[in-house]
Amino acid sequence: MFDNLTDRLSKTLKNISGKGRLTEDNIKETLREVRMALLEADVALPVVRDFIKRVKEGAVGVEVSKSLTPGQEFIKIVQSELEAVMGASNEALNLACQPPAVILMAGLQGAGKTTSTGKLAKLLKERDKKKVLVVSADVYRPAAIKQLEMLAGEVDVDFFPSSADQKPIDIVDAAIGHAKLKFFDVVIVDTAGRLAVDTEMMDEIKQLHSHVNPIETLFVVDAMTGQDAANTAKAFGDALPLTGVILTKIDGDARGGAALSVRHITGKPVKFLGVGEKTDALEAFHPERIASRILGMGDVLSLIEDLEKNVDKEKAEKLAKKFKEKKGFDLEDFREQLGQMKNMGGMMGMMNKLPGMSQLPSDVKDKVDDKMFNQMEAIINSMTMKERERPEIIKGSRKKRIAAGSGVQVQDVNRMLKQFTQMQKMMKKMQKGGMKGMMRNMQGMMGGMGGMGGLGR
Repeated sequence: MFDNLTDRLSKTLKNISGKGRLTEDNIKETLREVRMALLEADVALPVVRDFIKRVKEGAVGVEVSKSLTPGQEFIKIVQSELEAVMGASNEALNLACQPPAVILMAGLQGAGKTTSTGKLAKLLKERDKKKVLVVSADVYRPAAIKQLEMLAGEVDVDFFPSSADQKPIDIVDAAIGHAKLKFFDVVIVDTAGRLAVDTEMMDEIKQLHSHVNPIETLFVVDAMTGQDAANTAKAFGDALPLTGVILTKIDGDARGGAALSVRHITGKPVKFLGVGEKTDALEAFHPERIASRILGMGDVLSLIEDLEKNVDKEKAEKLAKKFKEKKGFDLEDFREQLGQMKNMGGMMGMMNKLPGMSQLPSDVKDKVDDKMFNQMEAIINSMTMKERERPEIIKGSRKKRIAAGSGVQVQDVNRMLKQFTQMQKMMKKMQKGGMKGMMRNMQGMMGGMGGMGGLGR
């Protein structure tokens, strides 16, 4: 997400030169570039106009701090305005009411409402320790009810049964009644996908809303539709009192226009981002972190949260103990690290949150391919435990067997073992406390990724 915008802005914002003050002349060309970058990212035109106007007003005449360059001072102003466009800070769900708190999910067909219902239920259960009930009031789409039931089982929350011959209002009434009896904290209602132009369907959800009076009404919209996402959200917002937006399929959107347009056009905050297909791929939307990512400054806070959520603490402690006792780093340890990395959205998911990664040359970025790491994991999975613990015993016939078992060529196994040897050396440097040596080794590894191109294929 934001890949194109980040690349353009990172290059553009560095080019401001000048003495101790930002002037209309020295930011004119940069503002034009920023405008083009935003339009290319499919940000809505009214949002771009307003953004450029505010940046210009905020920048002209500003004294440049002695510790900053004019370019850095301008970046500070752009970052502040990006945050303002998306909302000053994360707006959490408001569940402060007599239980059960009812959350109504609305949106177009295919936007990801049912999946988001499951993800949100999991998040509320695990993060906020809520007792959650999910119910489907989608009586039109075949298998919609069954899909939610399966998702509820997957994320281990309660599902309230319904059927296609019932009325949505009756379904929701029965679910809320059940939730009160069984002391549920939250009821999430998945509704049928509808178009804003479909007056009959819009009337139905209006009636459902006024009857249920939910504490939260979330509009679920596909981020890949760009500024159309913001326009659709506005059309729904005119019909329903929305309290927030969930942007889905963010991982497939390289532009990011929706995230930058929704708040400005609808006046409603983006509360969550759907960042993948897995049931835990739902993140709270933090404008300040997103602004930092857009400007290529990374998002270390989100990375730390990912680590806390996804890293197996027991395994991490085991590895730390092994390090302390100066025991070697073997292929089984390496396999576990690859698995943990996959849980955090893969190598690219992690790299996108690290500062300065937008400045990496594209040929280096291309070599860091998650497919490569998946294949490395497959190769190690094809080894015996003895081979994982003692890689030096892996010779000719063993390599052939491992290659056949993981569906790769023998030279791919050789490359993986070479890569692992480099990783081992780096770990030894860490054990000895030689940080400079370790950093040199890491640079060598990044350069050496080119020698592993075959694994990516």
